[in-house]
Amino acid sequence: MKLIRKAILPVAGLGTRFLPATKAMPKEMLPVVDRPLIQHVVDEARQAGIEHFIFVTGRNKGVIEDHFDRQFELEFTLTERNRRAELDLLAHDLPGAGQTSFTRQQQPLGLGHAVWCAREIVGDEPFALLLPDVLVQAKRSCLAQMLDAYRHLPDNANVIAVEEVPADRIHMYGVVGVGQSQGRAFEITQMIEKPPRDQAPSNLIITGRYILQPEIFNILADQTRGTGGEIQITDAMIRLARKQPFYGLKFEGRSFDCGSKIGFLAANIAYALERDDIAPALRAEIKSLLG
Repeated sequence: MKLIRKAILPVAGLGTRFLPATKAMPKEMLPVVDRPLIQHVVDEARQAGIEHFIFVTGRNKGVIEDHFDRQFELEFTLTERNRRAELDLLAHDLPGAGQTSFTRQQQPLGLGHAVWCAREIVGDEPFALLLPDVLVQAKRSCLAQMLDAYRHLPDNANVIAVEEVPADRIHMYGVVGVGQSQGRAFEITQMIEKPPRDQAPSNLIITGRYILQPEIFNILADQTRGTGGEIQITDAMIRLARKQPFYGLKFEGRSFDCGSKIGFLAANIAYALERDDIAPALRAEIKSLLG
């Protein structure tokens, strides 16, 4: 059985769209209900069987490393107060010893560069890439669905999660062309970054979840800067697609772009409405606010 053991989570971004909240706190630590954004993404990866989490960090991101470590003072206090439920929650969320790695992206040179910074830790094996500012709410985690499809594809296959968007939003995303079906997946015939609406090959956009082969690192090593003067992962994937097949998977679920204020607020509401302990009260508050 083909397995993906490692996942890269790029968390070096500045989070400027959430200033001043992110002046001293990484955007990845902003809470969606009562769990940090990055914890939700790690949860998704763990549900898919990922064993090693590689965080590509930057300056002032130490709190992310602290979050995935033990906090002895807190545990001692909770033990003294017999707060067993909270202790169990912390223990459940804590990765095992050796299951996390942290490496620095010293310059903000783009997502492709952040992925390249993890090359020595990933090594020569396929890996998952999860963008932490995208949450996917699904009964079965998005990455798990991708792995289900990946196991029935060629050994050198790359897989990208895609979803439909309205035509008037196509120009905001990377868009794929649709080829022949392969089980639940389909062959990707094109990848175009932010095309004009009339030049888009479909209305299926790249969502922020990837399974990539290690050959992407060699391409990223000499990838020229693209949009925004940054090294773009999409540009590198287009080059890799000349040598290896790429497949798209239209996953079951809904994504939230938590890099935007509206997406972040919508995610908080959607995730809270899934919670039996707070959903009834939240519905009442929403109804009151809407008059």
